Amino acid sequence: MRAADGALSPTERRHPGTEDIDAVPTLEVLTRLNTEDRVAVDAVRAVLPALAEVVDEAAARFRRGGAVHYFGAGTSGRLGVLDASELLPTYNLEPDRVVGHIAGGRDALVRAVEDAEDSTAEGARDAAGLGPDDVAIGLAASGTTPYVGGALATARAGGAFTVLVSSNPATPLAAGVDVNITLDTGPEVVTGSTRLKAGTAQKLVLNSFSTALMIAVGRTYGNLMVSVVATNAKLRERTVRILREATDLAEDDARILLERSDGDLKAAVVAALADVEPARAHELLAATAGSVRAALAAAREPIRDAGATGA
Repeated sequence: MRAADGALSPTERRHPGTEDIDAVPTLEVLTRLNTEDRVAVDAVRAVLPALAEVVDEAAARFRRGGAVHYFGAGTSGRLGVLDASELLPTYNLEPDRVVGHIAGGRDALVRAVEDAEDSTAEGARDAAGLGPDDVAIGLAASGTTPYVGGALATARAGGAFTVLVSSNPATPLAAGVDVNITLDTGPEVVTGSTRLKAGTAQKLVLNSFSTALMIAVGRTYGNLMVSVVATNAKLRERTVRILREATDLAEDDARILLERSDGDLKAAVVAALADVEPARAHELLAATAGSVRAALAAAREPIRDAGATGA
C-alpha cells in the first residue's frame, strides 16, 4: 500500500517513473538519472528572477562590509561549505566574507551526523552575531530542516537579509524569510535521496549566485579571473595568460609587468591598459574597491587642480 504523501515534501515522494529502477540494465539506470538531472537545470532557470534579487541585495551589503552565510545540513550543508571555500582562491576573497555553516560542524563534512539537523538551537548559535549588512541563505531540500530554521530566524532577528533555497513549495520556513526560492525538482530517482537532482539544483544555484556576486563587486574584468591568487605553478601560468588576454602583451612583457606589480594581476592589467606605473595602478584599485573597470575609468578622469575654482 502506498503511503499517503499529500503532506510530504516532493523530495520525499516516490517517483512513478523509477519504481523498477533495480530491474533494468545499467545503461537504463544511468539514462533515467541523466534525464532527471535535466529537471534540475530547468528548475534553476525558473527561479532566476528571484535569484537576481538576492544577488543585488547581497552585493549592496557586501560593499558595506557585510558577509554572506550559508546554512545547511547533510548534502545541503556540504554544498554551502564547498561554495564558500572555493571563492577564497578563485577571487582572492578575504576570510569570513562568504562562510559555510553545516549542522554538526566540521565532522559532518566527512561523515554523516544525521541528528544534528534537528537542532534549532545549533542553527541559532551559528547565526548569532549576523546583522543588517549580512545575508543568511538557508539550504534545505525538504524545506523543513530545524537547524536551517533556527539559523534563519536568528539571522532575521539581527537584521540580516534572509533567503531560503528548497525544493518544497509548501515549506513552513518560507514565511520567515525575505526571499523564498523554490526549486521544482520533484521526487528523486531513489526516493528521498536529495543528493541527486535536488542537490544538483542547489549546487547550480550556489554557482550562479556566488559567481554573479563576485562579478557585481568587481572581482572579474569582463570574463577574466583577474582576482585569482597564484598559489601554485598552474595558477602562476594562468595569471600570465589572463594578463595577455586582457592587454595583448607579449609573454615576456607580461611576466616582467607582473613582477613589477608584485604579482598582483589586477594592478598589472590596470598598469598596462591605463599606461600608468604599477604603484599608480595600486592606488587606483584601492580607490575603487578593487574593481579593474572602475579603476580604468578613474584613470581616464582629468586630474583636477586643487586650487581651481569656477565651473
